[in-house]
Amino acid sequence: MTAPYLHLFYPFQSVETAQKLLKSSYQKQQIEQFEQKSYNNAYSFIYYVEHGLTYLQQSNNTPTSIKPVLMFYGMVQLIKACLLTVDPSYPESTSVLAHGVSTRKRKKQSYEFLQDEVKVQKNGLFSHFSDKMFHVKQIEGTKYSMRDLLFSIPELETTIKITKNKTPFLAVGKVGDSVIQVPQSILDDYKMTKDRFIQHFQKQTSFVFNSVKDDAILFNEVENNRPCQYSPLLYNHEKCALYIPRKKEQLTFFPEILSHYLLLYNLSMICRYETEWWGELLHTFNSSDLSLINHFLNIASDKIPFYLHGYLLNMFGIDREA
Repeated sequence: MTAPYLHLFYPFQSVETAQKLLKSSYQKQQIEQFEQKSYNNAYSFIYYVEHGLTYLQQSNNTPTSIKPVLMFYGMVQLIKACLLTVDPSYPESTSVLAHGVSTRKRKKQSYEFLQDEVKVQKNGLFSHFSDKMFHVKQIEGTKYSMRDLLFSIPELETTIKITKNKTPFLAVGKVGDSVIQVPQSILDDYKMTKDRFIQHFQKQTSFVFNSVKDDAILFNEVENNRPCQYSPLLYNHEKCALYIPRKKEQLTFFPEILSHYLLLYNLSMICRYETEWWGELLHTFNSSDLSLINHFLNIASDKIPFYLHGYLLNMFGIDREA
């Protein structure tokens, strides 16, 4: 079975094409010695892509027990290919080779995946690609909870509702809509007046206030300078729809690919080092965590190549076909 979207990377598996595209990207960024650097990086770029696709392809045909490990390393390799488009010296030092995040070494007896956290380290791949690719600076020691990360992925809506009785986001429209409609119920979630919310939403997003109609606040999109990055709104790839997080703190620019990295990092560590807990989760069906994890893995197999392919197209100045 072929993993969805992996075929999109096939055009990049040629030295001539890779060098031409890297040269174009370096020129646009006014990087010195762009021709020489594009030549030096062409093979690395191809090998990163090829290695990443191999991992992801294999993950699509493997049991859940080891799937997160293959998916994580497949994602890492594709991220390294993306990094070469903005950082021709990557890896300039060994400090950027580590994962860049850490997790608790031993899980407590009452451990639940949703209550777990990962912590940002001073150096490593996570902070490096977050900064270089998306201009999001990570602060050492910042903790991200698995609950918040999973609750920022709209395709999980039904599973979250059934298993946790929560609705962590609200639909606001479709991708490409000239006007989105934010339900006024968000004012209770954000504990803001209408005027304060409008001001806050305009500051955090690329939308401007249009009008108030019935039970919704309408906004127009001015421009989207981040193709394939819908953040701080949440993007449902299956429905091509946009959502607003109901947690005020989450209405901030944080590309979803960062969430996938953190979730898969933690799941891959659990696979390898918390074998007893992982085995019980997979075989006893005692926890609703399993439903969310399985659903997330299916979603990630689509969205990781979708987002990273979109990133490469953007860096190479290629329009994605509708």
